[in-house]
Amino acid sequence: MEYFVNLDSVVRRIWSKADTVLFIFAGSAAEFALNKAVDWLYFTGKLPADPLGRLFSTVEYARRIVFAERAAAEQAIDTIVSIHAAVEAKRGMRIPDWAYRDVLFMLTAYSISVFEAIERPLTAAEKEEIVDVFYRMGSRMGIPEVPATYAEWQLARQAHLENDLVVSSYTADLYRQYRRHLGAFRYALVLQAQRFVVPPRVRELLKLGRWSWLPLALPLYRPTQHLALGRWARASLMPTQYRAQILALDGQSVAAGARALQPQ
Repeated sequence: MEYFVNLDSVVRRIWSKADTVLFIFAGSAAEFALNKAVDWLYFTGKLPADPLGRLFSTVEYARRIVFAERAAAEQAIDTIVSIHAAVEAKRGMRIPDWAYRDVLFMLTAYSISVFEAIERPLTAAEKEEIVDVFYRMGSRMGIPEVPATYAEWQLARQAHLENDLVVSSYTADLYRQYRRHLGAFRYALVLQAQRFVVPPRVRELLKLGRWSWLPLALPLYRPTQHLALGRWARASLMPTQYRAQILALDGQSVAAGARALQPQ
């Protein structure tokens, strides 16, 4: 059986743990707010109405592709293309190729930075694996100029950070929506996570500040991450409607116990 991502790939390890996926989610939420093409997501109305759901949808699509057989993964990618084509037809405009590349850059970047922040440094070969997975996603989508190597990706990523991020009225509104949907306590935790994993340019534009207490808390959390306490803590980070999805990120055995673990 042929898979889109090899069974022994570090990419599977990264995307199989709720911890890493939640940090990828937090970093992505920051960059979505600065993306010059965020108006496309406002055009559909889905992002301001349910920003957490829209971001989870993006992350979950990527995760499904990572674990799918090749044919199923390619079908999922084709579905993404058709969804965007329908939005383009409705608006009468084409989504710029660079906007697609920016999302791929974001998923690549946080796959690397989050794993290295909470697990260990990646090898050069592992970084190439990560870039290759998202390169193949982009190629299947028909996106031109997606970097095929880590060295090329580094240059393109830096250019993206310098040229393709902007603070706009959408930025402020999206952060208001994050706070409204998360509540004050969870919103504060997301800000801590963002300070921990986003690059300096993103921190600067969003005025997030530099210091996060999460690096101090991680050594205390790691021994509990596979226990009921750790799963409860992860589920507590998001509103009730997303808790089953978070618990399921760690596998079916975790999802089966979701009801007993859900905080009141």
